[in-house]
Amino acid sequence: MAIIAQPELKLFKSSSLQGVLLGSKGTYAPLSVKLPVHFSFHPKMKNSLVVKGMCPQNADLERRYSKKQKKPFPVPIVELRRAARERIKRQKSLPRKPIPPPKNGLLVRNLIPVAYEVLNARTTLLNNLRKLIKIVPVHACKACTEIHVGPVGHPFKTCSGPRCEARKGLHDWTTANIHDIIVPVDAFHLYDRLGKRIAHDERFSIPRIPAVVELCIQAGVDLPDYPTKRRRKPVIRIGKSEFIDANEDDLPDPPPPNSPALVLEEFHSEPILPSTMEERVLLAEETLKMWGVMRHGAERLMKKYLVRVCGYCPEIHVGPSGHKAQNCGAYKHQQRNGQHGWQAAVLNDLIPPRYVWHVPDVNGPPLQRELRSFYGQAPSVVEICYQAGAEIPDEYKPTMRLDIGIPSDAREAELVI
Repeated sequence: MAIIAQPELKLFKSSSLQGVLLGSKGTYAPLSVKLPVHFSFHPKMKNSLVVKGMCPQNADLERRYSKKQKKPFPVPIVELRRAARERIKRQKSLPRKPIPPPKNGLLVRNLIPVAYEVLNARTTLLNNLRKLIKIVPVHACKACTEIHVGPVGHPFKTCSGPRCEARKGLHDWTTANIHDIIVPVDAFHLYDRLGKRIAHDERFSIPRIPAVVELCIQAGVDLPDYPTKRRRKPVIRIGKSEFIDANEDDLPDPPPPNSPALVLEEFHSEPILPSTMEERVLLAEETLKMWGVMRHGAERLMKKYLVRVCGYCPEIHVGPSGHKAQNCGAYKHQQRNGQHGWQAAVLNDLIPPRYVWHVPDVNGPPLQRELRSFYGQAPSVVEICYQAGAEIPDEYKPTMRLDIGIPSDAREAELVI
């Protein structure tokens, strides 16, 4: 049995890290790094010491799949089938348990405040970003979906839009707007999340709203513009996929709706910009906090309220099963007659982070094409808040490559081992 000690932040010196390249002259200086570490001692293995860091360093981004490839399942099918067999085998000798919420039509009470928190965090995030993009320059390509946060657009030849061959892959930059930073992901609004699936002929008669808002509505947020059915008794299952609503006539009249939190409104008028540097930093820190609150809260809601995504296109559906609208236009959609390949969604499907290149020094030289492998990436919201003065959370530091020394030119980069 391993004995694991978790000390506080210690000064960690290594002989392999005794030098670091400081400039083009090739001068070296001793390096001492403060790292949170784990020490593991194995009694069976003498003279063995394993040192592990608390968080990864210089992590790569998730793999980008081609449009011709299907998205991988969050949990492989083989493991899902194995877990289902074990669950059926384990439940054979146990009495049948009642169906828990939200599968029985009721709400999960402890997640209702979380739903209001996520909705208000999204509204605050959008309102603050409309102010920050007036302060921090954000560029968007006219031909593709690439964006860049910085004084000038990056020089990398990664454009794949129309007539990109004539520009040799260079981007045609213009000023970005709020929808370039926060990718709009819409979903059908369901009046009854346990009702019948949306047919193909109903796709134009049912409103579409942001998927995060729909998730909050199904989790307990009451919005007058988007009514939804609320049950006070669990549904009665009469089959595997059939149920009837319980009789609620014996219950007293429902009380007037009393929201546990105030729902903020989204402003579309001209924003009032911060006048001082302190107000600008506070605005950036609040925006970054709301970004984390929205993502972490939505992740909690997704563990109870199912969200589906098409394995071939970005279509999202909030509900137990996907809709039947045949509007998938992805690769080889003719073979599926336009039907979506529904699977369990992950957080990045619901709230795409939209990664951009990290600019190490905003006031320094622009990014160089030859030094692309030395630059890191971060979500666009995080990069905007960083350039506005906010401190970077630890969870985004590995992909931003903050501890990598960037050479001054391509000749110095060739000397890096």
